[in-house]
Amino acid sequence: MSAFSEYFKGLFGGIGSLLTGMRVTLKELFTKKITQQYPENRKTLVISDRFRGVLVMPHDENNEHACTACTICQTNCPNGTIKISTKTIETEDGKKKKILDEYHYDLGMCTFCNLCVITCPFSAIEFSNEFETSVFTRGKLDMRLNKEGSKLREKKVAPKPVAEKTEAKPAEETQAQPKAEVDKPTPASTDASADANVDNKE
Repeated sequence: MSAFSEYFKGLFGGIGSLLTGMRVTLKELFTKKITQQYPENRKTLVISDRFRGVLVMPHDENNEHACTACTICQTNCPNGTIKISTKTIETEDGKKKKILDEYHYDLGMCTFCNLCVITCPFSAIEFSNEFETSVFTRGKLDMRLNKEGSKLREKKVAPKPVAEKTEAKPAEETQAQPKAEVDKPTPASTDASADANVDNKE
């Protein structure tokens, strides 16, 4: 193939690629635009539930959380965003138990990868859709997620269902009746009976 034909082949190939890209551009050019008037539209602004804003630790009405201080989230964090400190207490029965002391989360270092939430075995943490996190000092980005005076939520064991009382059946009904065994004729006996029948006929 000559250099002349190679030149035009490359030229028309480039024009085709350009038109393909321009087709997408022209389509978006005539698409209706939606402009969000932020911050005036705070009351009507809808944020997706899947948006990862700030890591939080939900507490119930008794100021209890589900974090057992297993440090799995801290281990799986790729850049050291989570710092967990624990303390040991003595329970009522005299046993020592490790509990959560402080759960620190640095929003400025978070990459929002969601690994901490995925690997938490107790669903103790989650990402909220809060996005207004601008501050003037970096120190305010270091947050303590467990509230003051909060404690581990006690596991509530559901009561076992009461077994229904069954009426005792008479012994005669409960005992299985032995099945009568039927003597099956053996091949030798069947042959002998057949020979006897033949002799009688003769």
